[in-house]
Amino acid sequence: MVSDSLGKNNFSGNLPPNFVSHLPNLEEILLGINRLSGDNNLKGESSIQELSFLTSLTNCKWLRKLDITLNPLIGILPTSIGNLSTSLELFQAAACNLKGNIPTEIGNLCNLYQLSLDNNDLIGTIPPSIGQLQKLQGLYLSENKLQGSIPNDICQLRNLVELLLANNQLSGSIPASLGELTFLQHLYFGCNKLNSTIPLTLWSLKDILTLDMSSNFLVGYLPLDMGNLKVLIEIDLSRNQLSGEIPSNIGGLPDLICLSLAHNRFEGPILHSFSNLKSLEFMDLSDNALSGEIPRSLEGLMYLKYLNVSFNRLYGEIPTEGPFANFSAESFMMNEALCGSPRLKLPPCRTGTQRSTTISWILLKYILLAIASTLLLLALIFVWTRCRKRNAVLLTQAESLP
Repeated sequence: MVSDSLGKNNFSGNLPPNFVSHLPNLEEILLGINRLSGDNNLKGESSIQELSFLTSLTNCKWLRKLDITLNPLIGILPTSIGNLSTSLELFQAAACNLKGNIPTEIGNLCNLYQLSLDNNDLIGTIPPSIGQLQKLQGLYLSENKLQGSIPNDICQLRNLVELLLANNQLSGSIPASLGELTFLQHLYFGCNKLNSTIPLTLWSLKDILTLDMSSNFLVGYLPLDMGNLKVLIEIDLSRNQLSGEIPSNIGGLPDLICLSLAHNRFEGPILHSFSNLKSLEFMDLSDNALSGEIPRSLEGLMYLKYLNVSFNRLYGEIPTEGPFANFSAESFMMNEALCGSPRLKLPPCRTGTQRSTTISWILLKYILLAIASTLLLLALIFVWTRCRKRNAVLLTQAESLP
């Protein structure tokens, strides 16, 4: 027997410590999406132990695939995991209620191309030994309680295509050497405590499709190099402390579907180049300090389903054609002086006639003010001249008296 494929059933019960020890030739153990458990299910939280059944798998010297995803195992990964077959290519243990640290010995699995430990309760730091998994293409550690910095050793995984570290408690800087992962397509660092700038090297990843660094404490500005990401589909940098103006060449990302820069400190206008994002479906620029008018050229974004520019300093008339016909008041609330349709709960915009009339009255007011000032000045000159002549006459009369 070389394959034990029992996944996607409703099997329950404990996995015994000597699990499959009598089947040393197994190449695949696929038990994902069941209700299988470890010995710790009958014990209290304070006595959580290692998952001993994983130790028994060290006898399977030809094991290539191990999938125990979505089982309530509740246990700690044993250090013996490093003694699993060096032929192991896939190890999936997502959503298994795993506790404790990621063992350093995991770096011994030199032929691993996918490691999935996401959606667990793993703590501690990411072991630098992960950098030894030179064939790794997918590293999934999201939705845990991992702390510390992102180790530079991860940047040694030159075949990495997907790197998911979101929803942890990681802090410190984003490694500049991430730019050396030239095959990287999906990068998720969102919902951590990262507090650096975004390294310039990151914008050289020309194959990147998805970039999520939302909900961190990132600072700095977005460089023009952002325009290098020509195949980018989704970028989420929301809820950081990024500042400056949005790069003008962002319009050169023709495949972009989702753009979220909300809850930052961006300034300047909403760019006309946004109208070149013909694939765009989602755009959130809310809670920044953007100013100016909403470009009417955005009416050409026919696939745009969601727009939020609320809580900025925008003014002027909101476009009405194309996707703007479907947006609600929430998309535009709390700006400086936007105007538009009553359904958007905004004051109506002045028509051309009204604007012309207003301008005429303003001009007339200044003209009348100028005339009044001139007349007043002439009157003052006239009075001063009369007074001067009168004083001269009185002085002459006084001198002629004996």
